[in-house]
Amino acid sequence: MKRFFRVLLLGLLLAAGAAAAQTAPEALVKSTADEVLAIMRQHKDPQTRIAAAEQRILPYFDFERMTRLVVGRPWRDATPEQQRALTHGFRSLLVNTYSKAISEGVTPADKIEVKPAQGSGEAVLVPTVVHRSGKPPVAVNYRVTQRAGNWVVYDVVVEDVSLVQTYRGTFAAAIGSSGIDGLIRLLEQKSAAVKSS
Repeated sequence: MKRFFRVLLLGLLLAAGAAAAQTAPEALVKSTADEVLAIMRQHKDPQTRIAAAEQRILPYFDFERMTRLVVGRPWRDATPEQQRALTHGFRSLLVNTYSKAISEGVTPADKIEVKPAQGSGEAVLVPTVVHRSGKPPVAVNYRVTQRAGNWVVYDVVVEDVSLVQTYRGTFAAAIGSSGIDGLIRLLEQKSAAVKSS
């Protein structure tokens, strides 16, 4: 599981990004990957790397849709305030987790190979392969869609394991035992634990 999240988080760093919808999603992934790798190689200070990567990456993830997909049916029963709290909590957990991965940096040999996008409309998949120095290549696929004319990522699949699916069981168990508010508390606790570790 730890390896999954390390690769996932490097993939999030390397391949998040979007611009005008006229640009092919794989071209956006490639240009953003190159830019983020350059940022990470240029800045040695972990906090500078984190800030630069967050500025470039976070606007291009649809955290609300990701959260809605992870929560599943109970999302519809949540109040708008609870939905906002869930989205904020899940976003914080992911940001704090990937910040740890960013702080480790990259090597000059690290790269991402972007393949042609598959599908259209709501079901576009951008397949990539992450190459890390001294480690076997890892398939990382991005599910993207358009929001307000821009491509946004709403799921990441590492070696056939979906980020959305990975969290769904944990979220369902938390909701089953202590409701939506219990899940919100769990997200806050997990995010704080990752940040302080």
